[in-house]
Amino acid sequence: MEGENVSFPRTIVLLGFSDYPWLEMLLFGVVLVSYILTLIGNSSIIFLSMVEPRVQTPMYFFLGNLSVLDVCVTCAIVPQLLANLWGPEKTIPSWGCITQAYIFHWTGCTECALLAVMAFDRYVAICQPLWYTLIMRPWVCVQLATAAWSSGLANSILQTTLTLQLHHCSHHTLDHFFCEVPVLIKLAYGDTTANELSLAIGAIPFALMSPLLVLISYTLIVKAVLKLPSADKRYKALITCSSHLVVVIMYFGPAICMYIQPPENSAQTKFMSFFYCVITPLLNPLIYTRRNKDVKRVRKRILQPQSEVKS
Repeated sequence: MEGENVSFPRTIVLLGFSDYPWLEMLLFGVVLVSYILTLIGNSSIIFLSMVEPRVQTPMYFFLGNLSVLDVCVTCAIVPQLLANLWGPEKTIPSWGCITQAYIFHWTGCTECALLAVMAFDRYVAICQPLWYTLIMRPWVCVQLATAAWSSGLANSILQTTLTLQLHHCSHHTLDHFFCEVPVLIKLAYGDTTANELSLAIGAIPFALMSPLLVLISYTLIVKAVLKLPSADKRYKALITCSSHLVVVIMYFGPAICMYIQPPENSAQTKFMSFFYCVITPLLNPLIYTRRNKDVKRVRKRILQPQSEVKS
């Protein structure tokens, strides 16, 4: 093969949605609005979880971590996507591509682990309410969050570094709108079986074990809720968990399809990734705060401090 290159290419062409030129301007508007709202929504949750004593609870601590993850993945991918949708230039420098690969894999794995931790938090709150403050004390929450971030980082470093060490040919075009490990593996020539196997094994704790832990937690939660004496208590308990359960379904659904059973065509892959990278970070803060009275009360007090003081 001519033009073989052992090192990672200096410039990558991201085809993105160029197969749908009529859709690019529409997607640009959708992505831009989503980007702004995502930053506002997630930043407000981070701010509230840090400065407002009323929401400094384990649930909001983990929710703040989730918002940080959403901001990181959004800032790593969306600006380049906007640039590619706006003009004919659809290239990304090697450092940008590598950064995207590391951050996306890191945040993706960390979010899987964090959602499992949040499910455990809901289990303790509903099934072991008398022990909740003892089990989910601040230092334990910090350790759980650190474990989630560290495990995601370790897997990201391993999988991305192994991928970047593959031999690459002169064909530097990715049929995607950002750089991620499975797509970068396809850029290499030669036998990539070891990398694909490593990727599949590395996904087991995050794409299989984390959903399993969530499933076990909610099975126990449902059993506990059904034993509650009044329908009102059962309803309140289920509402408490509904936001997290919706986010879990939105997140693990595309992730499992992408990494365990890859889509047959690139268009399907791109639109699933689009939902995962653009829509999910936008919806997370809306889902978690839509029914939350504490967040609404805190926002109202911040936006109308004078009226609160008078009342």
